[in-house]
Amino acid sequence: MISNQWYAITSSSSVKPGKLTGLKRFGRNLILYRSRTGEIGCVTDLCAHRGASLAAGCIVDDHIKCPFHGIEYDIKGKCIYVPSEGRASKDDFSRFNLKSYETREIGDIVFVWYGDVVPDHEPDCFDVITDKSYTYDEIMDEWGVHYSRVIENQLDVSHLAFVHRTTIGRGNRCLVNGPKVVWLDDNTLQTSANNEVDSGQTPKPAEECVIKSTNLTFKFPNMWLNHVTDKIMILAYFIPVDDENSIIALRFYNKITGIRVIDKLIAWLGSRANKIVERQDKRIVITQLPKASELRMNETLVAADMPIIEYRQKREALRK
Repeated sequence: MISNQWYAITSSSSVKPGKLTGLKRFGRNLILYRSRTGEIGCVTDLCAHRGASLAAGCIVDDHIKCPFHGIEYDIKGKCIYVPSEGRASKDDFSRFNLKSYETREIGDIVFVWYGDVVPDHEPDCFDVITDKSYTYDEIMDEWGVHYSRVIENQLDVSHLAFVHRTTIGRGNRCLVNGPKVVWLDDNTLQTSANNEVDSGQTPKPAEECVIKSTNLTFKFPNMWLNHVTDKIMILAYFIPVDDENSIIALRFYNKITGIRVIDKLIAWLGSRANKIVERQDKRIVITQLPKASELRMNETLVAADMPIIEYRQKREALRK
């Protein structure tokens, strides 16, 4: 994991008012819940008293109530009531306080700060998630690999003709020109596929290639955008579950007609297409070993892997 970063970890729709949402992120069991005012809180799942899972508890008066002994916590994880000590108790219960995680909600996505320092910036995300002129549909799928492997697959331009030969890779364009990689800022990498049918020509070097209007942009630590056209975009966020598991969340955004109900149907159909392509990727990527990527591994890379190399170099720098 890269510490001191905002990670997109789930859709806002998964956090229902009046209910506790238990999930595993960063190798840790967490609880999400929404207060009466709509604020989302995120705390560690285990009660500080006897280690029972708070996910099996409930919300009472806007507090998390442990199902084992009724101990209550507020939205920041502060222990505010220990029933066995009585409501009149003047004791300091801070020893029961839970680890709390800073949260933000942007574009119906829940971001959580993973790190030991106070956040010094807000989540870096794509404008499309807050642009109300677009509608979207979202699907999620669990992958049995580290989230870094899933990200790298989305930056891989040379697998298209093979893994996706019946869908987005039709045409046997297996020869890779470049690929060109540019950094839009210190946190944002952009590339695009510039593939051709191999007719015996020599691939063009990256400096002779351009970033096409259909391109891929990645923002650290875990969000990616495929700009198809100005009216169609596919967004993904790669959710870290633990060292060997992740979740990919895929959103199909569009404003093709400008009529919301029709665009919503198009988005739904787009998600079905996304699922077909995503499952083609998943079938191969979950076989990769090791399950997590590193800057230096037992691999033999080629020029077409430049987006992956740049991702790994930046990730390694951020981890240090």
